[in-house]
Amino acid sequence: MTGFPGHLPIHGDRVQLVTDITSVTITGSITCQGVTREGRGYVELTLPDADPQQRRELERAKWVQYKLFRNSTMLYVSPHLTLSEIRRAKDGALVLSGSP
Repeated sequence: MTGFPGHLPIHGDRVQLVTDITSVTITGSITCQGVTREGRGYVELTLPDADPQQRRELERAKWVQYKLFRNSTMLYVSPHLTLSEIRRAKDGALVLSGSP
C-alpha cells in the first residue's frame, strides 16, 4: 500500500526510515495515519523514543520515506515526505509529520 494512508491508524512493529541524513530501522509500537490540518493532508508516523541519538538525527532531517511492517509483512510504503514537524506525544513517543 502506498500513497496517503487514510485517517484510520495503521499499527506496525518495525519501520525502515530513510532521510536525507540517515537510514535507520526502529522496532516497537509504531503507528502511521493520515491527518488533515488547515485543509492540507499530512502523514504522521508515531515512533517509540528509545534512542536519543536517533531522535536528534531525525530532528535535523528535512525529508523522510519509510516502510512500515507488522510480523515481517509490509503494510505501508510512504511517498517522499517533506518533514514539517517533529514533536513528542503525551506518552513520550516521537511523532514525525510530513507531506508529499
